Amino acid sequence: MQDHQPLGALRREFSDWRIWMSRALVVTAAVLAGLVVVAFTWLTEHAMALFSRAFAQAWWEPLLLTPLCAVAIVWLTRRFAPNAAGSGIPQVMAALEVPTDSPVRGKLVSIKLSAIKLLLTSWGGLAGLSLGREGPSVQIAAGVMAAVGRFLPRKSVMGEHGLLVAGGAAGIAAAFNTPLGGVMFAIEELSRSPEKRSSGLLISGIVLAGLVSVSIQGNVTYFGVIHVASLGWDALLPGLLVAVLAGVAGGLFSRLLIASLSGRSSDVFSRLRARCPLLFAGLCGLAVAGIGVVTSGMTFGSGYTHTRTMLEGGASTPAIYVLLKFVATWLTSWSGVPGGIFAPSLAIGAALGNDVAQLLQFPHLSMLIALGMAGFLAAATQAPLTSFIIVMEMVDGHAMVLSLMACALVASGISRLISRPLYGTLAQGYLARLEPVRPAQSEPDRATGSA
Repeated sequence: MQDHQPLGALRREFSDWRIWMSRALVVTAAVLAGLVVVAFTWLTEHAMALFSRAFAQAWWEPLLLTPLCAVAIVWLTRRFAPNAAGSGIPQVMAALEVPTDSPVRGKLVSIKLSAIKLLLTSWGGLAGLSLGREGPSVQIAAGVMAAVGRFLPRKSVMGEHGLLVAGGAAGIAAAFNTPLGGVMFAIEELSRSPEKRSSGLLISGIVLAGLVSVSIQGNVTYFGVIHVASLGWDALLPGLLVAVLAGVAGGLFSRLLIASLSGRSSDVFSRLRARCPLLFAGLCGLAVAGIGVVTSGMTFGSGYTHTRTMLEGGASTPAIYVLLKFVATWLTSWSGVPGGIFAPSLAIGAALGNDVAQLLQFPHLSMLIALGMAGFLAAATQAPLTSFIIVMEMVDGHAMVLSLMACALVASGISRLISRPLYGTLAQGYLARLEPVRPAQSEPDRATGSA
């Protein structure tokens, strides 16, 4: 009997059409999600490049364009898709908390929201707002994958919950060209206890979406390659200082976003945002434009170009850039436009590492910049493993694995002393707002926006 067991398992594997139907649908959805995110990447990058060219020709143009676009984007968002505001990661996390048959899920993740998110986030890039596309990619890809859920056969090997996890993580994998980062994001943020029977298929979908991105955009790293020489004990103090500063700054950033977006603050600006959201969005856009003009355009957009230039040693970055990029990103998120914080967080962290290197005259500049990127992103999101893997893949910094991991863990630990988890707190706010009748969700933070 023992000899026939493998044959019987093989026969069952190939005789159940539901297994193969599920696999085919997940693979198809992963490919589609990857293609959509690649198209989104192309659109946002060209939009930001177009803004940069316009700013180079007329420095005053953002003072008119940015606030007007912010008002228009917020009006369209509130009118047609309120839950497309902000990053999109809290929306996907909230959707994973509700039953599959709940109407709330369709309000948080859908093809309609994906399309609106794609267009409005790209418009925000065209306006020069300080936002990223990686968080929105999570909601966009999850919407694509969720649309496939209705075609899954009953008793499928993967349910709609697994599709949302795979979609959200596929968005990270395709947006960053980092398949490993996408897998870790699924485990650390979206699905802390994935179903064993579908984990292999789930990971396959995430990796496939990342491979679609790589096959189209090329197997390139966004920030080049960091060449790290042999490091001694002289790197311990600078690295630890970067980790501590990144943890404090990222924790304050997370706490500030939660306070601003929860709708529970009673300060004059929060009251203005609640009563006159379009006016508030215009004022935020004007402030972002003013900061960008003062910094000669360095704080506009996601910060990718400036970060890469810093890593290559070709940027002269003033020490105040950290604060100004911090404020510009906060104001962009507070305004209510669709857009994420991943890329701006990397830019803030890179500048922080650059400042420490300049202060201490540390020779390995690129090392501290990479540590700052991992540290600040880990502190802002409180997802240290995802953060260090993303940075490692984005800079091809495999020689810095232990350093990046240690920095991310220290920074995230410090952030937890300052702030609650950003995405988890905002996700609970979405549930409280959309499902007020649920007793467990009657009192938590009621987020009206997203980071």
